[in-house]
Amino acid sequence: MSALDTALDAIRAQLDALTRAGLARRRVSLDGAQRPRVSIGGETLLSFCSNDYLGLAADERIGLALIQAVQRYGVGSGGSHLVIGHTAAHDALERDLADFTGQARALFFGSGYLANMGVLGALAGREDVIVSDALNHASLIDGMRLTRARVARVPHCDVAAVGEALAHARDARARFVVTEGVFSMDGDTPDIPALLELCDRFDAWLVIDDAHGFGVLGRSGGGVLRHFDVRSPRIVYVGTLGKAAGVSGAFAAAAEPVIELILQRARSYIYTTASPAFVAAALQASLAIIREEGWRREKLGRLTAMLKTGLEALPAKLGRSQSAIQPLILGDNARAIGVSEALRRRGVIVSAIRPPTVPEGTARLRISLSAAHEEADVRLLLECLAAVMSGAPTWQPVSS
Repeated sequence: MSALDTALDAIRAQLDALTRAGLARRRVSLDGAQRPRVSIGGETLLSFCSNDYLGLAADERIGLALIQAVQRYGVGSGGSHLVIGHTAAHDALERDLADFTGQARALFFGSGYLANMGVLGALAGREDVIVSDALNHASLIDGMRLTRARVARVPHCDVAAVGEALAHARDARARFVVTEGVFSMDGDTPDIPALLELCDRFDAWLVIDDAHGFGVLGRSGGGVLRHFDVRSPRIVYVGTLGKAAGVSGAFAAAAEPVIELILQRARSYIYTTASPAFVAAALQASLAIIREEGWRREKLGRLTAMLKTGLEALPAKLGRSQSAIQPLILGDNARAIGVSEALRRRGVIVSAIRPPTVPEGTARLRISLSAAHEEADVRLLLECLAAVMSGAPTWQPVSS
């Protein structure tokens, strides 16, 4: 057996271990657009997996804006933003994003992952301290690793623990508190005003990844800062544009010098080809719809309340989420997969989320709603869940 064969056998053993533990992932391939009912392999399924919270991912008006931009700017950007890939469409989008969130300036990134990596990597360094919520997203964790700063990991949404960590970091060059605005797997929201008060007291920056709040929360969908009506030059706000906005990309918004420093230092912004101008144009159209069609957020709120009431009758632990993300915590990986597979056999698709995405022992169904859903869709989901969970289906790994 060659050295290569041995190495491949070791990789196969790792894959087999993931499968036995119920941690292997499988992709599904959609046959068409992202809507409440999706087509997968010719089968139509009612989906509660998408982050398309406002139902804009297949909006024809956004598609038309994209097509018109292709006719003007072409398809590819041709280079990075700081070389030749930046356009007037990008400029206009960044101005709109700053205004939309109430910040001085915004910077457009190709994805939320790139934005979090770039923001943290540009602002923090090895002489600094970052206070991080225990359930922060992987992109934030990887961004913190990039900084080489000392990271103080605190219990989830524990304001007192954040204060204690900041008090022990007085000797750091700079201090950062990093949190999500709406936590992606739990759907809950931290006490942003209390965190900002601590940042004021201890001279710290507050970095908020509002991937799941932007477009949904606050006045006109401006996000978690609008929701709490807070504003401060200490805040660095990151929003994602592939979820409620229905397109792709992300942005950072903050005080003018902060954004300029990120532009000058963020490796994930400088050393990558710019997103095409048609993406920026599509996003401008999306922002206009979000501003004007408040009924989407109102409807999403009604559906969320209806779902929460129905879930309370099921034999599973619920989170404290008030958002469109409703986790149904089942604990065991095999049970989460079993319930998910049983739902799919009934024509409903809900993702089973397992470690390391969530902590050990908290495997769950992550139910996410869209304004494109109807009350009948939520009732059907609840009926299927009640029927499926009464039988307590459990997934079993295929023996090798």
